[in-house]
Amino acid sequence: MRDHPHDEHVETTPTEVWTGRATNRAQWILALGGCAFMALGIELAVDSAWTSGVAPLAMSVVGCIAAGLLVLFGTLAFVHVAVKVDKDTLEVRCGHIGLPRRSIPLSQIVGADFVARVTPRQWGGWGYRWRPHQGTAVVVRRGEGVVLRLGDGHTFTITVDNAEAAVRVIRDLLRSGAAGATH
Repeated sequence: MRDHPHDEHVETTPTEVWTGRATNRAQWILALGGCAFMALGIELAVDSAWTSGVAPLAMSVVGCIAAGLLVLFGTLAFVHVAVKVDKDTLEVRCGHIGLPRRSIPLSQIVGADFVARVTPRQWGGWGYRWRPHQGTAVVVRRGEGVVLRLGDGHTFTITVDNAEAAVRVIRDLLRSGAAGATH
């Protein structure tokens, strides 16, 4: 005997349709460079015999530590990118703490294309990039990527492993969403 008929409803659609990521291990070398700058700044602060005054020493220490932090956090933010596509959105998270992050509703995506070769050189380097005639991109390494065509006329490019599968999933979701909207 069942007293709770609402228990019979079980959601069968997955919340996560596709996930992918791309990693650039070369970024760790740059992160080590940032650590070296910070170590130099700390070494100058602790064991300095400079007789030219406090101001030059303070500027050197602060400059080395600031440069080290910028390089360290700037590179660690783009060591890898994680992409998740579900039935409603595409979400891009960068680095170990997931920042920067971008969430794009599938309703804003007009199309998706596979690109066999995206290079940091095309975008002016690694990271979260914007170019006036190219759009926006998250580039963490050279290789395959996904180019999203958005409803506002902009594009968003992401370097991610198995980009062809991502494009297939996005296209299928866009088709099923468009078919569901017409009924």
